[in-house]
Amino acid sequence: MFGWPVKLHEHQAKTVLARAGIPIPRGRIATTPDEAANAAREIGGRVAVKAQVHAGGRGKAGGIKLADDPETARTAARAILGMDIKGLKVEKVYVERAAKVRSELYLGVTIDRDRRRPVVMLSTVGGMDIEEVAATQPGRIARGWPDPRLGLLPFEARRLCFEAGVPKELVAAVAAVAERLYGVFVSADANLLEINPLFVQEDGSVIAGDAKLDVDDSALYRQTELATWKETLADERLEERARALGFSYVQLDGDVGVIGNGAGLVMSTLDAVRNAGGRAANFLDVGGGAKAAVVKAALEVVLSHPRVKSVLINIFGGITRGDEVAHGIVDVIRAQPPRVPLVIRLSGTEAQAGRTILQGAPLVSRETMDEAASEAVRLARSSQGAPPPSTPARKP
Repeated sequence: MFGWPVKLHEHQAKTVLARAGIPIPRGRIATTPDEAANAAREIGGRVAVKAQVHAGGRGKAGGIKLADDPETARTAARAILGMDIKGLKVEKVYVERAAKVRSELYLGVTIDRDRRRPVVMLSTVGGMDIEEVAATQPGRIARGWPDPRLGLLPFEARRLCFEAGVPKELVAAVAAVAERLYGVFVSADANLLEINPLFVQEDGSVIAGDAKLDVDDSALYRQTELATWKETLADERLEERARALGFSYVQLDGDVGVIGNGAGLVMSTLDAVRNAGGRAANFLDVGGGAKAAVVKAALEVVLSHPRVKSVLINIFGGITRGDEVAHGIVDVIRAQPPRVPLVIRLSGTEAQAGRTILQGAPLVSRETMDEAASEAVRLARSSQGAPPPSTPARKP
């Protein structure tokens, strides 16, 4: 089953880190400018007012501001709340004590799918996206692959520090944070856990300047507290709806909706769309033996995606019957004519019966997957929003 990782906000991730003994700045969440001012007054001194959205690049977007007093914090919160950062509206800010920074490090743990185990990464180039560092300064990242049965051992954490070029006087503190961070990664069933930047303060102490924690959604049944923190983003609502219906669904960034039966066939259909010069808007597998009601529900999910400009339905019938698929499509068309063109390729069990049922319907039928993908891409590029005239189904 495909799924979105559960993304925690910075303040939530820092709560988890603090429980593991990782130093974090004192902070409070605020949803109004007045609450931000009160938080700054309680914390005292210089504070950072930080947008809480599931997106990177908040600082570059103006979503992080420093404030020297409560009134300045109020003004900063007023400017940040309601901002749009990468399509996400800022509804709350985190007000925390500003660190007295001497330098910045990067420390993170994620899954290395090639080695099939977690990888710990440490770099003295903090504050930058680790992907950018990997592309431009790969030698600045030290990596370690702990034995999953043993975890990150103290000597491995120290070796990472030496390989990354961490100053000797900081090795003990940074290694301790690395060990604890790895422990949190495992105990939280995380896909990604990073502190970027890990601040080195003027007094030589280290503290988490930011935190990102993505939890494997398949583990929510045992991460009961973290599950309650989950927020469904606008881009995830269709997936939540599809999952409730029992579909495997992943939203992509294209405009050709894709429905198929079987993960392999759907993946091949995505490739066919790409080979035709288009981009798929989603992956949706209705599974084997899908009945008319299932196909109807799947088509309704795909059609509700506002970015979809055409839909390609690619069915190779084994236990899935072509006539059942056709009835599901007709049910959708009768209930509400689709706002975008439909392209269908039916093959296999009862495919001819399905094509007969679809005769006269406002859709396009094609014999092969490649032909259907090319037609779906062409129609998606068309400026016409209405479905095409009905096209007689062609025999295989």
